[in-house]
Amino acid sequence: MRKILIFAEQGFTIASLLMYSGAIFVLVLSGGAGQNDLVEYDSSVIRIIFSLIYAVTVVLLVLRWKKTLYLLSKSFLLYSLILLAAVSIIWSFEPSTTLKNSFALINSSLFGLYFASRYSLKQQLHLLAWNFAIIIILSCVFAIALPKYGIQSDLGGSKWRGVFTHKNGLGARMVTSSITFFILGYQNKRRNWLFWGGFCLSVLLLLLASSGSSLINLLILILTFFAFQIWRWSYQFMVPTLIIIATISQSLYFWLSNDADILFSAIGKDATLTGRTELWPLVIDMIWKHPWLGYGYGGFWQGWNGESAYVWLAAGWTPSHPHNGYLALCLDLGFLGLGLFFLGFWRSYLQGFAWVRSSKTAFDIWPLIHMTFVVLSSLTESNLMESNSLTWILYVAASLSVRM
Repeated sequence: MRKILIFAEQGFTIASLLMYSGAIFVLVLSGGAGQNDLVEYDSSVIRIIFSLIYAVTVVLLVLRWKKTLYLLSKSFLLYSLILLAAVSIIWSFEPSTTLKNSFALINSSLFGLYFASRYSLKQQLHLLAWNFAIIIILSCVFAIALPKYGIQSDLGGSKWRGVFTHKNGLGARMVTSSITFFILGYQNKRRNWLFWGGFCLSVLLLLLASSGSSLINLLILILTFFAFQIWRWSYQFMVPTLIIIATISQSLYFWLSNDADILFSAIGKDATLTGRTELWPLVIDMIWKHPWLGYGYGGFWQGWNGESAYVWLAAGWTPSHPHNGYLALCLDLGFLGLGLFFLGFWRSYLQGFAWVRSSKTAFDIWPLIHMTFVVLSSLTESNLMESNSLTWILYVAASLSVRM
């Protein structure tokens, strides 16, 4: 009976990770709509599934209440930020949206708490591998057998989007998938061909999605993984090696800053990052109108009926987010929210360094790797503090895992 319960709990965890990945359901319910298609669909099924996940998560946390309370006591800054999102309903420009989004944020953060408290880092990575294996297989099926759903043909070509609504969604998930299989393949000696196969398929899907920024993020994360390995060396070898790496990195930075067009053309981008750099000044103008507390969690982007109308009118197109996680957080919770995030992030990041220094396995590098990914991806995407998002859930889990 005990084995059956453990198997059922792991099945629930994998199914929940699949839902938080944003895969399958939205794409199918929207009928494979393109990026610019305005399609209304019944999302009640998704809400019911998430409600069930929330309920089961709370029950599992209560059953392990001692460890739950221990981790809650170690994460004051993280949960202060989440509490600020909930309290922002008081000054929100759209209280109903803030109420709905903050409720989802609290519950998805609780799943991150459950994931960290229930599973070791090794177990977390194995469960993530199962989740991404399902996504990889279904993405190939959708793209080959159901191209209406799996291929995004409205971007001037035939880019793979797999089981996601946009190719960038597939690209972002394949970054996390690639680094998950990379760590498992690097650490495991038995049957590691399975993990390296998963890594190769993840990279292949990333290339088929033509997500240039995601490819750069993956390359940086792999290099960062080996840099974190150097952190475990003795000081007489570690210090000079890190100095050499820092010198090379600074040289590359100056070279790229002077020849940025070469990098942009290599990843299929223009100097405006597909209009992002033209959008950001407009968003910053709106941030300065309510700099300290923002517009409330989810209270800004309300189309032509909200404060986002100014951005839409000035930009000449209709973005639903600023394509930058830090600007999105400032719009939602102001500089107070951004400050709380960075304080909590740096505390967890430094603890992650101490964790890596005192450990020996590749699994223990995972929290630092994912926190690094959050920082990188937030430069061009708005998933920094997004409710029901796998990126946010894994950030919560990584932040808490280094405090166990």
